[in-house]
This record gives sequence, C-alpha cells and structure tokens, in this order.
Amino acid sequence: MAKRYRRKQRIPQEPVETTIESLSHDGRGVAHIEGKTTFIDGALPGEKVVFQYTDCQRKHDEGRTLEVLEASSQRVEPQCAHFDRCGGCSLQHLDPEVQIDYKQKALLEGLQRLGNVVPEQVLPPLVDDLWHYRRKARLGVKNVPAKGRVLVGFREKRNSYIADIRQCEVLDKRVGYQLEALSELVGTLDIRARLPQFEVAVADNAVALVVRHLDPLSDNDRQKLSEFGDQHDMQVYLQPKGPDTVTALRTSVDSLYYEHPDYQVRIDVGPLDFYQVNAGLNRQMVKRALEHLDLDPAHRVLDLFCGLGNFTLPIARHVAEVVGVEGDEPMVCRARETALKNGITNTRYYVCNLMGELEDEPWMKEQWDRVLLDPPRSGALEAIKALGPMQVPKIVYVSCHPGTLARDADVLVNEFGYRMTHAGVMDMFPHTSHVESFAVFERG
Repeated sequence: MAKRYRRKQRIPQEPVETTIESLSHDGRGVAHIEGKTTFIDGALPGEKVVFQYTDCQRKHDEGRTLEVLEASSQRVEPQCAHFDRCGGCSLQHLDPEVQIDYKQKALLEGLQRLGNVVPEQVLPPLVDDLWHYRRKARLGVKNVPAKGRVLVGFREKRNSYIADIRQCEVLDKRVGYQLEALSELVGTLDIRARLPQFEVAVADNAVALVVRHLDPLSDNDRQKLSEFGDQHDMQVYLQPKGPDTVTALRTSVDSLYYEHPDYQVRIDVGPLDFYQVNAGLNRQMVKRALEHLDLDPAHRVLDLFCGLGNFTLPIARHVAEVVGVEGDEPMVCRARETALKNGITNTRYYVCNLMGELEDEPWMKEQWDRVLLDPPRSGALEAIKALGPMQVPKIVYVSCHPGTLARDADVLVNEFGYRMTHAGVMDMFPHTSHVESFAVFERG
C-alpha cells in the first residue's frame, strides 16, 4: 500500500490579535484561537499581542510576537539586543524573580500531576548571578558572503540558522564579549568555509577554545589561531574529527580545573568534559546536597552518575567511604586519579551502565547509609527500581528534567514507601526555560 502523505497546512499571512493565557514549559505564550492551541514566542500571560503565524501543525500552531498591545506588569526590557532572534535564551523579557517562580511552580505541578507526589517542604530556590554565568557552550560558525561576515553564535529561535549576534550576555564575558573578534578571526582563515563550530569551556583558571575543522589547517591558520589565543588569553585546541582527536594547539598548556573551596577540592577537566555551566550555582548545589544528606563520619555513601567527582569528593571529606558509579570508563579512571590528587583515599569507583540491569553489580550487594543521584535528562528509573528494595535511609536526587524526576519520585514514594521530605528548583540557566531541581527522600 502506498504511503499517504499529509498535506502541509497553509500558514496564514495576516497578523492576528490575541490574548495570552499562560506560559508553556519552553517559555512561549499560550493562546487558543478558534479552539486550537497556539504557542507564541515573545508573549507573556495576560498580554494582548499581535502575532505572525510561523508554523501550522495538525494539533497546534506557532507564531512570533509582532507588537505588544497591552503589556504584562512582569515584562522587562531584555538586556540582550539579540534576544528576539537568538535561541540561546527564551525568558529575558520576563522579570527574573518571576522566572524562578514559574520554574518552581512547574516543578511542583509536575510532581503532583505526573508523580502523584507532594513534598513535605518546598525549598527556597537556589539562585546566583543572572548574567555572564555560562561557562560551557557550543557556538555555530558560518561564513555568509551575502552578509559580508562570518556568523558565530547560537542558533536562531525555532530553526537551524546561526543567529547574527555580536555579543552574548549570558556567556562568561571572556567568551560572550569576543564573538565579534571570533567572527573576524574566522574571516581571515584559509579554512573559514570548513570550520563549522567552536566549543568553549571556561574553567576557574583559564578559557579553552576548541576549533572544529573539517580539513587540515594551513601553517598560516595555525599561526593566526595561536596569536588569537595569546591576544585573548585563551587556550586553543584543535578537533579534526571526533572528541578523542582534540589536542592543544601548543605542546604545553595548563590543565583546566574548577574548585570547591569549602571542601578543599580541585577537579581537573578537559575542554569537552561535562561539568556544570554555572560555577556559583554549582557550589551552592553541592553545599545543599551535603546539608540534606546529613552526613556522619561513619557513613558509607553511594554516588550514582558520579562523573568526575563533583559530589563524590566533597562528600568524601565527611564520611568513611564513598563509592562512585559512572558509565564512561575513561571518566571513571580520571575520577579515581582526581581523588588521589586531592589526597582523598576513601573513594572507590565502578564502571556501569546505570540504564541497564543493576541487581548483579557488586556495589548493589553492599549496604549504604546515603545515596546521591545526579542523572541525565532521561532520569534514573532503573537505579531507583534497584535501590528501592534496599531501603536506604536517605536519598538525594539532583535532576535536570522535572518530568523524569516526577516519574522516579512516583516509584520511590508510591511503590517503595519513601517520603519526599524536600523539593525545590535551582536556577542553573537563568533566562531559559531549563529547570534544574533538587529532591530529598527518606524512608517512610
């Protein structure tokens, strides 16, 4: 039988006036026009706006605000001149205090609606600097002769084109205020048409710039990149293929690192490693985790999705032993080395796919006083199902997706009898719709 194709719906060309009813999970205004849900960029609840349709689907439509006829009292002027088109942020037009209130509300509603769970106590949101907080980013690069320049930045809202921006107000200034300089640099390179992206990583001690290049670099290009690094105090790395091909342009560079001063911990990182983008918020998050773990010198703690030791090493300063588990073997090897560099000898590490069967893992056969979970967006369902019958006295769960936290909380509370004693949000990514959250579970 021949495959039937649905005809693409015609996009209306005439602007439309409407009133915004609510805010979507991704920061768009929500309206209903002739009974159909419409998501509108740049609009806030309670506002009357004129918008232009940008897409029409069977179940919903999309649009962008052309004019605000009646503004919300919560509307503020975006600090970034490129906010209307750059996809790096979605909420700069909303008062920052209201942003975090929306995120807290989204977390609590999701816990109740998806997980049938209500925390006994709602934690006050963790917040830090609103601007220039972002230490990690992938920046697209595109030579556009028609514009007479090279574009360097995030993608535009709702499409794959690179936004034409000159600076970024959420990136660390050492990167965000150098986008124009990066554009000018690429424009002088022989390889400018074969350089699709930069990766930037800001550590406590240095800034790294990873240059993804699809063809070999000429000696002239290498010289220009080296001079750029000197001029802007950046370590330049080259990436001709996959992540394992990243090498420093110069033969000797200082190791990147970030610190937890309160715990006398230093963690070395590579320019493509995952680590939290918001340094100030990360330190607050680790402190909150340790406070709610309520650690004792005799405790044995299990840290799942441990990474390089962001939680493992601060915890190790306060307990008898910590076992870290992570799916990436090279990362586990480096976590072990990092512990020893910090003079920490009471940690052990295991390599394990935490999304698979866990019952036969050696660390599952041990007794734990505390468990910390810091999973990816997909959550920790398999780990929760394995841990639930063990009845660990207290579990702290750090989440980057409120939906999977709600799902996992449902299992812990409604299947294994835990209580959710605390929950709250952490504003790891101000001016975006991203919700980072924190929950504490105690045995009922």
